[in-house]
Amino acid sequence: MIYITRRETFSAAHRMFREGWPDEKNLEIFGKCSNPEWHGHNYVLNVTVKGDIREDLGFFINLSTLKKIIHEMVIEKVDHRNLNTEVEFMKGKIATTENLAIAIWNELKPVIEMYGAKLHCVRISETENNTIEYYG
Repeated sequence: MIYITRRETFSAAHRMFREGWPDEKNLEIFGKCSNPEWHGHNYVLNVTVKGDIREDLGFFINLSTLKKIIHEMVIEKVDHRNLNTEVEFMKGKIATTENLAIAIWNELKPVIEMYGAKLHCVRISETENNTIEYYG
């Protein structure tokens, strides 16, 4: 089994808050990430896929294909967007990086599988000190 990781970056704004809670409670729970005026990150997204090498090709998924999938299914939808208000696959979710990783997994998994690969991990760094990994 071979594992391949594709790295992409995007910039996006968000606010961590729970609808219906007063700003004071959101601030208590989510801290400065609950700023009603939003805040942003320069995210680093690592998508790891796995599979068995096809002898006739020497790989299990073309890296250009993987790049295209990630761009079409994720990057074009999140880059320079507000995760809370502009990203359909984040609607109704608290815009944490944990929820973002799960939502990206759900976007990518069926498409990647159509190409005979398996999604192994979605890893998102929102800062150089904070990284989330999701394995499905």
